[in-house]
Amino acid sequence: MQIRLQELAAMPGHRARFDYTIDLSQEEVGFEFPFQKPVRLEGEVSDDAGAITLSATVHACVSTRCARCGKPVEYDKETPVDFLLVKELEGEEDDLRDDLYLVESDTVELDEILVPELILDMEMTVLCREDCKGLCPKCGRDLNLGPCGCVTREIDPRLAVLQKFLDSKE
Repeated sequence: MQIRLQELAAMPGHRARFDYTIDLSQEEVGFEFPFQKPVRLEGEVSDDAGAITLSATVHACVSTRCARCGKPVEYDKETPVDFLLVKELEGEEDDLRDDLYLVESDTVELDEILVPELILDMEMTVLCREDCKGLCPKCGRDLNLGPCGCVTREIDPRLAVLQKFLDSKE
């Protein structure tokens, strides 16, 4: 969705509200396609005393897999976005500010601002539950269902001769 900044600046105090959905099902994040349902973008662009601000919230239902056991996980995500839209940066301090968004034309494409903010806010790892035990590294069984019976004690190959000695004593 596009917002024309000239029209907004011509009406001081005006607020251009938006609330729409977009399809991000083909958007790849971390080798997955987590947005299987439409993503909702809502908020407003306003001109407050010559300062044009974007205040929005991105609502998404994220479909992914548990980082430990691989089970499907689905959760709701809300990403707040607040930017001051500027035509030019005035100094080095402005380069370091993360609340400024540089606008190069008189129109702003909201998707180009809000979608990257959602993707940058994604969790690196997601668990199906806090105490997920994951998979056995030897047999691949889901340890949340119970123990698998694999011997998990690794013996240093340099000490394997001593282990044989201990096994022969038993």
